[in-house]
Amino acid sequence: MVHRFPIFIPSKGRHESRITMRTLRNMGVPYTVIVEESERDAYAAKIDGGRIVTLDPAYQRDYDACMDLAPGESRGSGPARNMAWDIAQAEGHEWHWVVDDNIRNFYRVWEHRKIRVGDGSFFRVMEDFAMRYRNVAMAGPNYEAFVPKTRRNAPFYLNTRIYSCNLIRTGLNFRWRGRYNEDTDLSLRMLKSGYCTILFNTFVADKIRTMVVKGGNTDSIYADGTVRKSLMLVRLHPDVARITWRFGREHHYVDYRRFKKLRLLRDESVEIPAENPYRLELAPRDPTLGRRP
Repeated sequence: MVHRFPIFIPSKGRHESRITMRTLRNMGVPYTVIVEESERDAYAAKIDGGRIVTLDPAYQRDYDACMDLAPGESRGSGPARNMAWDIAQAEGHEWHWVVDDNIRNFYRVWEHRKIRVGDGSFFRVMEDFAMRYRNVAMAGPNYEAFVPKTRRNAPFYLNTRIYSCNLIRTGLNFRWRGRYNEDTDLSLRMLKSGYCTILFNTFVADKIRTMVVKGGNTDSIYADGTVRKSLMLVRLHPDVARITWRFGREHHYVDYRRFKKLRLLRDESVEIPAENPYRLELAPRDPTLGRRP
């Protein structure tokens, strides 16, 4: 069973590693990678299984970085994310995915096990569930590290941040902003407008930690650490965000408790099948595929 909606991957400086692109290629999942003009040829020589779109410089010029930047300073991945949003809208897609370029695997969490998914069916499961509700603005899988196998995890969390693998309702009047923490900022603006978000624990993304993989934001905006990004988020959302000590460094903390009162509203036009249509099956592990693509 294939996914319904297009998958976009903003990428910069990672034509050699292509971590998410390789992951999706190995699963037979099509995608669109958005790159800057100066890197298009380098990506085109390596990409196998996806299409390449060149980032329109106007998205960088017009992007709201939410802070003063010197000429030539990177705006981060937000401009490419906004271009993906506009492409999805122009192509008539009700929803679209924006996925970071450093995700090495996706897993299904089942019976205290993490089972690597072999195709794009898990995207379809999350899409179909989100589509049941008329007030869901964004959904996506949790980080693999945040869903331990030893704990009994809820199938999903409502009304919290969606990181790194974002299923977005295209027709909403939002766009990405901010040089840092643009996913947290977008989640908060949606929640403050009364929409719900769904963070799935049944499917999780194994994303490589921030500042580990060369290229992307590691080289362009995180060279001076993560303090600036936390301070920017607190300035944008002082009512729910503050600076604390987490993960061995100064980090932001966001209190999402005020949004727990938001409830999912069923879309009665969406029919829920009486039986499970996905028929996910355990398959023997392909020995030709390593854990890391």
